[in-house]
Amino acid sequence: MGHGGNVIQELTTDHREVDDLFAQIEALPGADERRRELADRLTMELIRHSVAEEEYLYPAVRRYVDGGDDLADKEIADHSEVERMLKELEDCRPGDGRFDTLILRLKNAVAAHVSDEENRLFPMLADVCSADALTKLGEEVRSAKEHAPTRPHPSAPDTPPANKLLAPGTGMVDRLRDMLTGRGKRD
Repeated sequence: MGHGGNVIQELTTDHREVDDLFAQIEALPGADERRRELADRLTMELIRHSVAEEEYLYPAVRRYVDGGDDLADKEIADHSEVERMLKELEDCRPGDGRFDTLILRLKNAVAAHVSDEENRLFPMLADVCSADALTKLGEEVRSAKEHAPTRPHPSAPDTPPANKLLAPGTGMVDRLRDMLTGRGKRD
């Protein structure tokens, strides 16, 4: 978290980190408990990333990009699908067939979403926003990720203003739960 750069650089770095987490999960044997730890880290990163995009990136897309409402709505729908899968994954253990199925479904959904953002949405945003605006968005996204929830909450609002009001409190509760359970700690 907290890589620096403009919003496109920040989110692209997140995308590569998520790709790496998927690769680490896939590299371990099926019932290895480290897969659960990695899945928790993956969940935390995807949720923080999604919340930050919903709070700052997509409102900017709506404001500046032609057809931005439709683009943002599609990306938010993608997030909702991923969040539902992450919620289901919470109850799965490595070695459970559902775990592997969900990881594969998640990987495919995230890969399609990332491809769409990097090949379509990011270039469109870069064409209409100044370098300063993209840098400011990057700072806002980094700040949002610090306070964002770390667990899936599929029924939580995903558009402003409600998401900006509720996410910090939900994030605080999630981080407290993570601290108490040791969830997401790196070795």
